[in-house]
Amino acid sequence: MNLPGFKSEPTQITVEQEIEVRIRGLMMDPATRQPIVVLNDLAGEVVLPIWVGLFEANAIALEIEKATTPRPMTHDLMRNLVHGLNARVTRVVVGALHEDTFHATIWMDQGGEVVALDARPSDAIALALRSDCPIFVSKQVFDHAREASASAASLSPEDLRRWLENLNDDEMGRYKM
Repeated sequence: MNLPGFKSEPTQITVEQEIEVRIRGLMMDPATRQPIVVLNDLAGEVVLPIWVGLFEANAIALEIEKATTPRPMTHDLMRNLVHGLNARVTRVVVGALHEDTFHATIWMDQGGEVVALDARPSDAIALALRSDCPIFVSKQVFDHAREASASAASLSPEDLRRWLENLNDDEMGRYKM
């Protein structure tokens, strides 16, 4: 079916436009008391804080700590569904920032077919951890986040980056919420 703007195969951002990240830590925003997932590029030069919900932060923390629960949690169910449908999560990309809200895409392979699902970054990150796949942030999101924080915050982006990078494990809460 040929509909205007419809693509049977989703377009993937090229690797040059993405930066692979790792989770630097989880912490609570002292002002809002909201959890923050702190992402860091592999070189340790770029820091990106993403405010998330308490339940999603807990799901991320549980997987980082490799804690087990008596019954599957929501993100464990998501992983089991993906596997049950003979698919594999190949990557997660935080690819957009609109009106101070981050948007992510979960990329999967199902029998050679590429499937892309829109997701909240917190859910995508929780699933990526359980699927042992890489997490990426688009360069455009890093740039946009820097601009937004520069205009909205009293701290410069460089000061915020330095502060986040210099937090020790105790200050980061050792992933505890």
